[in-house]
Amino acid sequence: MEATPQWVRVGGGMESIPDHARHGPADVDFPPPGGPWEPLILTGRLVGWADSGGLRAARKAAEVGQRLAGEQRDYVLGRLGHKLRSSVLALQESARQAAFGRPELLETVFEQAQEVGRRAAGLEAAAIEPKDGARGVVLGAVLNLALPAAARNLPPEAVVVGSEPVLVEAFTRVRDWLGDSLSVAAEGAGSWWKVHIAVAGERQQPSVPELGEPLLRLIVDTQLDGWLDASPPDGIDIYLPAYKPR
Repeated sequence: MEATPQWVRVGGGMESIPDHARHGPADVDFPPPGGPWEPLILTGRLVGWADSGGLRAARKAAEVGQRLAGEQRDYVLGRLGHKLRSSVLALQESARQAAFGRPELLETVFEQAQEVGRRAAGLEAAAIEPKDGARGVVLGAVLNLALPAAARNLPPEAVVVGSEPVLVEAFTRVRDWLGDSLSVAAEGAGSWWKVHIAVAGERQQPSVPELGEPLLRLIVDTQLDGWLDASPPDGIDIYLPAYKPR
């Protein structure tokens, strides 16, 4: 009898079937709770966990995981698209009133135009397909570009696998979501680098909630094949594949 996957890989993390709990990162050394489980391996890649293994179960897990990743991407894109259309309509109305006898609205027009730009940039970040191939990238170099003001505690050997522009985008989104008062530390966790980002004070609440955790999770989990953990009380953890030189 074919085994039914209980956990499937979605990006760089795991999602349970059918209740959609999250666990990560996706690693044979980090099995999800509720086991014992058998790892499901397809072409050398962990794609899920089940009561018993097998090629059919692995193929099914890979198929379900790809479908769930697509559904999550479509959901975030849909929400961001809806919010962008709403802000464009508000901008058009304010601009119309300013042009016909309400010059005091020009400041509002400027602020709304900035909001349109932020929402459009978020939509682009969610929709883009990375063109640069994944390679070894020094984590400190990424933070120099994305989080130059953050306090850091990074080992010099902290090198991750990913597209450098997408990594910069991800950590820039961290700042936009959590604020400027951040500290960053990294430690090895098996075949991953665990990057802990702590927030001084309360987390920011973005004007569009989808520009916070949902967008960052989409970028980290699916575009970088990593895993975002937003459960730590003082911040977030981002797991990224570790670069292992040959």
